[in-house]
Amino acid sequence: MQRICVDMDEVMADTLAEHLRRYNETFDEAVTVRDLAGKGLWQVAPTDRQQQLRAFLDAEDFFEDLPLMPGAQEVLEDLSARFEIFVATQAMTVPNSLGPKYRWLQRHFPFIPPTHYVFCGNKSILRADYLIDDLPQNLLRFEGQGLLFTAPHNLGATGFTRVDNWQQVAQYFRGNPY
Repeated sequence: MQRICVDMDEVMADTLAEHLRRYNETFDEAVTVRDLAGKGLWQVAPTDRQQQLRAFLDAEDFFEDLPLMPGAQEVLEDLSARFEIFVATQAMTVPNSLGPKYRWLQRHFPFIPPTHYVFCGNKSILRADYLIDDLPQNLLRFEGQGLLFTAPHNLGATGFTRVDNWQQVAQYFRGNPY
């Protein structure tokens, strides 16, 4: 059975929505996803707010109740009948996220066993046929077929097989022999 590794943040979970909500609430701003075209929130926020951006991520509750990316549950459940699915998240970059991410995955993706959660720092260790990720640098180091999941920060990235949403992920795997 072929294996698909799937990133959590900005692929399965809408981490950016929560980060923007906290940023806008704290600083009385109105930054939108559209404002981030080709950039991350870190590039838009003034230097004196960078420490607070990190503090949002380090908060115990940040990753606990993230919104789902539309279609992620349905498509991954369908794919799990034909592929071995692993969730590969760079949780080690935010150690406080381990417990909340585990609970979030249990709540929203009960069909993916905890033995298939990979909490890592560097995704070059992954061995799979496919990796669905929003960070181009993770796909560059991946030895299988990478799919770049569109997010505001990666709009300028070229040279990757791009999927804009979970419906396109489903179409990709319907159209590819596996």
